Amino acid sequence: MERVVKETESRMKKTIEAATEDLNEIRTGRASASLFDRIKVEYYGNPTPLNQVATISVPEARLVVIQPWDKAIIGEIEKAIQKSELSLNPSNDGKVIRLNIPPLTEDRRKEYVKLAKEKAEQGRVALRNIRRDANDELKKMQKDGDISEDEQKRYEDEVQKLADTYVKTINDVLEAKEQEILEI
Repeated sequence: MERVVKETESRMKKTIEAATEDLNEIRTGRASASLFDRIKVEYYGNPTPLNQVATISVPEARLVVIQPWDKAIIGEIEKAIQKSELSLNPSNDGKVIRLNIPPLTEDRRKEYVKLAKEKAEQGRVALRNIRRDANDELKKMQKDGDISEDEQKRYEDEVQKLADTYVKTINDVLEAKEQEILEI
């Protein structure tokens, strides 16, 4: 009973973390090191996260500087960035890669807001599925005689409150991301 609620809350927290991470990857008009979190670079034959082979810094609002620890992979980093969905053009001077983040066009902003809404909806669907799983488990426990009908209802209410709280969290994160995308 309590175990079901605790497991449900744990799964919901992980869902929020994943949804927040997905939303953070959506490009806005300003530079951010988190844009490069999922970019992998071919390093000694292995796909390696970019932040494990280089320092990523944001010296200005629209500039990202990537300094590889091994100068030999500067070309691989450039290729990985060009292949990514970021639509950025890297330039290097042999030591560092500079990326100018251009301001987003109105159409691109609308696209990114739509993408953010889709990712947030995926998170809400995942939360509803977790809630359903928990409620199914509680119903089974009640049917097996492990808990009374009143306990089942009480725990279902707790699970619903958790779901409501986490859905609100996703909505808040989405709202903040939308504002970030739409600001000029």
